[in-house]
Amino acid sequence: MRNSKNSESFMNSIKGRMLVLFIFVFLIGCGLIGRIFYLQIVHGEEALNDFTLKIQKERTIYASRGRIYDRNGKVLAYNELAYNITIEDIYESGRDRNAQMNETLLRVIDIIEKNGDSAIGDFNIILNDDNEYEYTVSDTKLKRFLADVYGQKEISSLKYEQETASAQEVIDYLCAYSRFGIGEYTDPENPNDTFIVGKGFTKKQILQLVTIRYAMRLNSYQKYIPTVIAADVNEKTVATILENSDELLGISVAEDSIRKYKDSRYFAQIMGYTGKISEEELETLNNMDVTDENIRTTKARKDYALNDMVGKSGIEQTMETYLAGTKGREMIYVNNLGKVIESKKTVMPLAGNDVYLTIDRDLQVATYNILEQYLAGILVSKIQNIREYKPTETTKASNFIIPITDVLFQLFNNNVIDISHLDEDDAGENEKAVYEALVNKREDVMGELRAQLTQKETPYKDLSDEYKVYESFITTMLSENGITKDSEIDKEDKTYIAWKTEETISLAEYLRYAISMNWIEVTKIGMESSYSGSDEVYDRLVDYIIEHLENSNSFSKKMIKYMIISDRITYRQICSILIEQDIISIVEEEKNKFLDGRTSPYDFMIYLIENLYITPGQLALDPYSASCVITSTDGEVLALVSYPSYDNNRLANSIDSEYYARLQNDLSKPLWNYATQQKTAPGSTFKMVSATAALEEGIVSTTSTITCKGYFDRFNTENPYHCWIYPGSHGSLNVTGGIENSCNSFFYEVGYQLSIIDDKYSETTGLNRLNKYAYLYGLNEKSGIEIEESEPECSDELPVPSAIGQGTNNFTTVGLARYVTAVANSGTVYNLSLLDKVTDSNGNIIVEYSPSVHNTIDMPTAYWNAIHRGMRNVVLKKAYYNNLGVNVAGKTGTAQESKSRTNHALFVSYAPYESPEITICTRIAFGYTSEYAANVTREIYKYYYKLEDEDEILTGTAAVPEAAITNAD
Repeated sequence: MRNSKNSESFMNSIKGRMLVLFIFVFLIGCGLIGRIFYLQIVHGEEALNDFTLKIQKERTIYASRGRIYDRNGKVLAYNELAYNITIEDIYESGRDRNAQMNETLLRVIDIIEKNGDSAIGDFNIILNDDNEYEYTVSDTKLKRFLADVYGQKEISSLKYEQETASAQEVIDYLCAYSRFGIGEYTDPENPNDTFIVGKGFTKKQILQLVTIRYAMRLNSYQKYIPTVIAADVNEKTVATILENSDELLGISVAEDSIRKYKDSRYFAQIMGYTGKISEEELETLNNMDVTDENIRTTKARKDYALNDMVGKSGIEQTMETYLAGTKGREMIYVNNLGKVIESKKTVMPLAGNDVYLTIDRDLQVATYNILEQYLAGILVSKIQNIREYKPTETTKASNFIIPITDVLFQLFNNNVIDISHLDEDDAGENEKAVYEALVNKREDVMGELRAQLTQKETPYKDLSDEYKVYESFITTMLSENGITKDSEIDKEDKTYIAWKTEETISLAEYLRYAISMNWIEVTKIGMESSYSGSDEVYDRLVDYIIEHLENSNSFSKKMIKYMIISDRITYRQICSILIEQDIISIVEEEKNKFLDGRTSPYDFMIYLIENLYITPGQLALDPYSASCVITSTDGEVLALVSYPSYDNNRLANSIDSEYYARLQNDLSKPLWNYATQQKTAPGSTFKMVSATAALEEGIVSTTSTITCKGYFDRFNTENPYHCWIYPGSHGSLNVTGGIENSCNSFFYEVGYQLSIIDDKYSETTGLNRLNKYAYLYGLNEKSGIEIEESEPECSDELPVPSAIGQGTNNFTTVGLARYVTAVANSGTVYNLSLLDKVTDSNGNIIVEYSPSVHNTIDMPTAYWNAIHRGMRNVVLKKAYYNNLGVNVAGKTGTAQESKSRTNHALFVSYAPYESPEITICTRIAFGYTSEYAANVTREIYKYYYKLEDEDEILTGTAAVPEAAITNAD
């Protein structure tokens, strides 16, 4: 009992002391709060800051990124002081936290956009042409993104439903009440269960909010590090934000250094751009080996964090650890509200190093402009004032023509004309008229399609061409949207074959059969159970199809094509819309001549293309793309040009999401580097490889001949391989003549003889012997340049056609440039390089680069002379090279990729013939004939050697190539 009483007394004593302590703290707190109010009212904010508690933190000071220069010291990439709009998460937790933050962000975005700026778009989802969410990454990058979204540390930890989530499902997941809370709830007392994702917001607003909130989430572990909402905003945006700062919680205007690019469209694919570091990049950079063999030097490690800007592609990415400076540090003190009140112990940052390229800025710009002028010239020469054109099976690809209706349609199809603006309040007279016609057309088409799906059921082969296009669109849409279970469809099924191959049944019959075979994912068309009756499922599927077609811009474009052909949309209306939407800016006289009827729509359109008001890249009609690589004969890349291009300023620092979405949807693929990523067959440009093989393997000597009969019939006398000259022939040719005349029969025989072992034909032997020499020229490996490049493909089948550059040979333009450089210098194969040197910010050289020798081809001088003479004679036969002022040697190549499209045009060359200094490799994708590539190359030689006034070469208008004097490739 005694012990119990003592214990009770002790507990009462403790309780009493705790009560006293509580009262003491309470009184101190009251005094503190009172003191804070007193200081704020009497002495202002400064006195309050002095009084409140100081919390010590370390803050990063970011270093200036190094510049990038061309070989002559002309700046290509630099930094500029700019203003960013940022948000810091100082919102109090609670039910309304998300709503308050989202409301603030929308207000800020509205201010930003009204003043002509744009919010960040650093997210891997965009809105496509049909206003649907879609990913901008794939494969491993997509899985890494999904792992980050779903909070999985490893890709392997993703659940099936996470790994297969659609872009819409990711958006919905992030918008949920428990995450970003983008939507509305119907019951304030039960917000979580009654929350409707996205309600009250447009798709664009949802994507903008998710992008910013996701960036904030990635930053959440770093206190006092704000998240950028918009970068490099103008003064109007800054002023408006500051004027409304009292109402915009957590919003600030911050000074920052941003990346800028000069002459961006000429260098974008080389430079790349900078952007916020990803989790994957963070791990890679912080674990990078000290020695990077790709750029053959030693680099210091950097301390990267998730808020850093890094190179995302191109030289910016390759040279990241040189260009990135060393961060500084400062000790800061913040008050209880998170506001910085003092800083000291500052360690200043160290600027990044400067990188010099081998590229000649002026040559790069001139080459790009020459390519564009000639692409426009080819288009102008091929466009005719007809409504439709269907080549026959015997029509040569070089004779394909372009009907004017295709040109006008492409203005819609490639989003030059903004379809979504046709029904806006400020739409012009012609926009409104076209929109009304489109509405009427849509009503007609939807009615007919519903009838086909429910009543008429016309077999596919009996449909008009127009409705074949529509039904093909439907099946593609069902596949892309995951409605048809493509992996489960039996491709050998008779009904499937009847639809897909024989075209003897209707789409309705096929879809009903697909339902019966469980090839339709019914849950994705709004049905809860797969046990619904087949008629019920089919009716819902038809409704799904019609609903999606009615809201699809892509399908509207299909209808517009036939509206143009049938004159439901007139040529004049389309050309007028170009003016109404301010797409073109032309001299008033020419505009008035069109508007008052003195210029026909056809002539007006030709005028626009001729003067590059509408460019080949915008039209995305063959030919719309080209590439050119110019090297010194010792492997330095002087120009590496890809057309069309883009403005990398709009992707740097923080991505302009709308611009990026347009680039993603652009049919001309401007984000693609056609010089380093596009691979096509080399055509006859490969024949120097075959000539080398023939000479070295003893198939021919420099004086022996092979007879061309116009055909090669060793395999098939009834259907032989033909030489391009057939039904003519070249007669007997030596190796120089084989190259000079680009004789297919000569090189077919070479391919055949290379395949003979023990008097028997062996395909494997032929390929091995031929590829041995392709490998010697470096065609089996990447060229060595320090930016992204596709892997080459040496042929693995049919040595006879492979010997003329067919088979499965596929090479990039830069790969062919490496090869022709070795031909020009008689056997030294270099690892091509874009890098000249790296200096510190004071100009002190840190490292110098020069192209390394990959291998050498040891071959008798007589063999080289035979090959060189053949190439020189190729050019001598081209009248448009006469009296050029420099002697050029080269080889043309024409490569077919598709019977429905024109051929690729290639020309590889070097000059001067007597003592080679530079090589030029030009490819015009789907460029009709190699003569056009040779025309372009001639103009580049004129510019490089100053053989003609610059104004005569760079006219800024379409240049129609001189007619080919031969059909040789």
